[in-house]
Amino acid sequence: MNLSTSPFLPLSGPASSAEKAGFRFGDKGTHTSLTIMFKELSTLLKCAPSTASRADYARYIIEQNCLAKSTASTRRSTNQRLGELYALNSSVPIFRVLKRLWAMDEEARKLLALICALARDPLLAVTAPVIMALPEGSDFLREPMRAAIKHHVGDRLNDASIDKVLRNIASSWTQSGHLEGRTFKKRRRVNPHATNIAYSLFMGYMAGFRGEDLFSSGWIAVLDCTPPAARQLAFDAKRMGLIDMRSAGGVTEINLSRLDQKGGTE
Repeated sequence: MNLSTSPFLPLSGPASSAEKAGFRFGDKGTHTSLTIMFKELSTLLKCAPSTASRADYARYIIEQNCLAKSTASTRRSTNQRLGELYALNSSVPIFRVLKRLWAMDEEARKLLALICALARDPLLAVTAPVIMALPEGSDFLREPMRAAIKHHVGDRLNDASIDKVLRNIASSWTQSGHLEGRTFKKRRRVNPHATNIAYSLFMGYMAGFRGEDLFSSGWIAVLDCTPPAARQLAFDAKRMGLIDMRSAGGVTEINLSRLDQKGGTE
């Protein structure tokens, strides 16, 4: 994640809370080998109890093979990559909140997974502006995304590796619902739920955004949501008991401590 230009971070850089919350930075990412693996995450969270520890998730993946992988090496790799993308550890705030919202809203899960992965995989995050800039119904072109990846990794990856990253990332944006089609992909608009907005506000806060900037950050924009629409969905999240929020005189105050009571976020 480019710390100076990312739509997911304030211009001043990430808050000290970002890494503590579970954000990962640098020029490496899981998409050199795999996608966001939405189906695998869904299956794992269905199989494992809500109280599962990181070791428990590893046991379900590797020993019990709940994801039906054909070889031991693939099971180990899947465990590692899912851990990179989602932490799979309830002591990590962004996974703890993900798990809570996941249980509440099945239809919101694809975007919940994407939001978490964006915080955990810098390679995926640097391609978000390319996707966000595409008008609904327009063709997905490989070269702008390839250029974004190349700019981020520099000479660390050769052309063949960059092409693999591109394919994996295009697949991830398809899994999230932002793209559709197989050989020729087109941009489609996603429809966020109140739970998605709550998670994006949480991510924005942990990244360092405050006040009205929470509604205009990349965490909201990647949901294809305008600030006014996000505020309306945020009030829905308030009615669900996820957040506290009030608006007066054009100023919106928001408190996220209900969303992650263990973390005490304010």
